[in-house]
Amino acid sequence: MKHPFLAKRYWNQEPTDLAKVFQRASGTPNLIDLSLGDPDFTTDFRISEAALQDTKAGWTHYTDSLGIPELRAAIARDYHQTHGLDYQMNELMITVGACHGTYLALEAILDEGDEVIIPSPHFTPYNGQIKLAGGVPVFLQVYEKDGFQVCPEAMEKRLTNRTRAILVNTPNNPTGICYGRKILESIGNIAVKNNLIILADEVYGAFSFGEPFVPMASLPGLRDRTITLGSFSKEYTMTGWRMGYVAAIPEIIQCMRDINEGICFSAPAVSQRAALKAIELKDEIQPKLKETYKRRMDKAYHLINQIPFLSVTEPQGAFYMMVNCKKTGKTSEAVMLKILEEAGVLVLPGNAFGEAGEGYLRIACTVTETVLEEAFHRIGKIKWE
Repeated sequence: MKHPFLAKRYWNQEPTDLAKVFQRASGTPNLIDLSLGDPDFTTDFRISEAALQDTKAGWTHYTDSLGIPELRAAIARDYHQTHGLDYQMNELMITVGACHGTYLALEAILDEGDEVIIPSPHFTPYNGQIKLAGGVPVFLQVYEKDGFQVCPEAMEKRLTNRTRAILVNTPNNPTGICYGRKILESIGNIAVKNNLIILADEVYGAFSFGEPFVPMASLPGLRDRTITLGSFSKEYTMTGWRMGYVAAIPEIIQCMRDINEGICFSAPAVSQRAALKAIELKDEIQPKLKETYKRRMDKAYHLINQIPFLSVTEPQGAFYMMVNCKKTGKTSEAVMLKILEEAGVLVLPGNAFGEAGEGYLRIACTVTETVLEEAFHRIGKIKWE
């Protein structure tokens, strides 16, 4: 939008693909929304009640800019108990969601023109975050025929003398796959050999349905070159609390802290207290969520593969699926619009997750199995010429 009050670099900026989709869906009667990854569960009442009591007790002020010590200590204990991975207090920073942490990390490590390799289809905000930090996103396409797994040989071919970091997101949004340990080790070897930083987006780590989740930083030789991005949003159904964290070497954390003092200084005190309670309840909350999402994903997998013009690979993690719609002969956006208009179901076009997503639709299994049945019943009745 061109306007004399706007910076010229934004004059040609268009609304994002996601914004366009949501605008189009607005007002659709009896809409079934399979678009956003916002769980349909309310935050556990014990977390909310603890936060309310903490608010009454005076947790309404700024905190330490790295986050309250009790929460950082709890995260450190959890990593030690779950993964045998040890972090010191000055290696952890609480952020306003994982996206905030991702941006701060990129701002801390990138010089103008530095490149970040991103397997694609990819989480939509990565592109803008890297550019805001002065970097250049370099997309590495992954293919359904390979199970959407990264090809290490192809990754090495994308390296240049400006490559600074590799972004690894597993369990993955939008594909719903999990990278196997061998692939993670191969990526780690590339990083070590070329002295690169690994940005490990592990916000869905609790939802790996097959092999146990393996944090990148836990692999030999990778701890000090890995920036781990975590979140309470999905693993504890706390999206609205805006709670994330970053684990990295002290030098990176200190730089992020300095940058953030000019942005928001610290994460909300009451949300940090809520996150502390969430960790306390981890063993009660996360197994039930994992079981529920796996059941929903399995249900969607069978329902989708019964529809002649759609197909999908078996789910492995998170709660997302990339549904192949190439048999329709239409673009992913055209398929998305037809499904919205004729079935009243909102999904996201695959090209919203990069060019590599063309020919696919992303769905989020954040509704009940009954709603999933209704959604794919409606979609299955659509006629394609």
